[in-house]
Amino acid sequence: MANLFEKVVSLSTLLDAWKLVHAKGSAGGLDGISIEDFQKDLSRNLDKLSSDLKSGRYAPEPLERIDIPKHDGSGEKRPLSLPSVRDKIVQQAVRLVLEPIFNPIFLDCSYAYRPGKGPRKAFGRVNHYLTTERRRWAALADFDRFFDTLDQDILIRQVAKLVDDPEILSLIRMWIKIGFVRSGGDYSDAEAGIGQGSVISPLLSNIYLHLMDRIWQRHELGRKLQAKLVRYADDFVVLCRKDVATPLHVVREILERLELELNEGKTKIVDANKEAFRFLGFELKMNVGSKGVPYPHIKPAAKAVEKVKTRINEITARNQTWRPMDEVVRDMNRALRGWSGYFHFRNSSAVFLKVKRHAEERLRNHLRKRHKVGNWKSAMIQIPRRVLYEKHGLYKLPTVAGWKMAHAST
Repeated sequence: MANLFEKVVSLSTLLDAWKLVHAKGSAGGLDGISIEDFQKDLSRNLDKLSSDLKSGRYAPEPLERIDIPKHDGSGEKRPLSLPSVRDKIVQQAVRLVLEPIFNPIFLDCSYAYRPGKGPRKAFGRVNHYLTTERRRWAALADFDRFFDTLDQDILIRQVAKLVDDPEILSLIRMWIKIGFVRSGGDYSDAEAGIGQGSVISPLLSNIYLHLMDRIWQRHELGRKLQAKLVRYADDFVVLCRKDVATPLHVVREILERLELELNEGKTKIVDANKEAFRFLGFELKMNVGSKGVPYPHIKPAAKAVEKVKTRINEITARNQTWRPMDEVVRDMNRALRGWSGYFHFRNSSAVFLKVKRHAEERLRNHLRKRHKVGNWKSAMIQIPRRVLYEKHGLYKLPTVAGWKMAHAST
């Protein structure tokens, strides 16, 4: 048994993986076993999982495939694949063992699913290129159905360059080859792609798209084309001083080598000095400060704001007055905290105040219907803002800028 696989199947690694899966609180898969079910006999379940892996009896369950709204607030949906709790634990264990091997080789232009990176660091880099380096032209794009279409053979070859453990490679092959079942019960084979929503998919996507980053670096395309690449998973922006068509054409050629295509409907070239653009759910627009210094004004995009408002409306709708009040507020707080955790950044104060007032109004209106308060004026008196927060425990959205140095570059 190779050394990496020994680490994966050890009870200490599986326990660490379980803790991460449990902390996330995600749903189970097709086998119907929930996080709570697995926890009831945790020690025995982890022992059996370790034994099944060592003996070769382990086999993943087909993925449960559902469609959920995209995080960027566009209103579009994306497929989400749900592994079983057992499969999540093993995938997390493999991820714990492999990430220290792969993270050091990933390049600075890659910002997704990496320690010390993230969307805010990506915007810091975009800010630097727009302000310090005065790159006014931006090409924004993402890949067309990346998680559904990436070439599985190319992926395995890239993993195998740094991982020569046959058991680990076998596990990854099983996970990407396993099919999925939709809500109607229809099973489909996975002939391409990886399950978006699987615990291992963020690492695998970074390994695959590292090829793009390496080609860009190896051929010194940033210097030759006078273009800078900032990539967050399958969303990216290329920032240029003048010519942006040529760098975008080169990106298309690179993607052909990776068996990928651009989503042409979302590919856009903008003059950042004249028009706003959206990236990772935010809207960025170049403004000029009081001292005549340009800075990027970054706030949640309108579609992202509409998304959270719509979710609050659903939770507080008239047909939800039958639910216990603590459940209604719990779901509101979950939606508000999640949205705030991602979007509380840079010039967000005004937008956050609007969302905060919307949540207050919706909860007050929900209480008015629940308790049959006659009119809005009476509701304002009987259910003031203080009651919403102190009695009912509504989460108070922050309305101070997410980044005090809102005009600074990083």
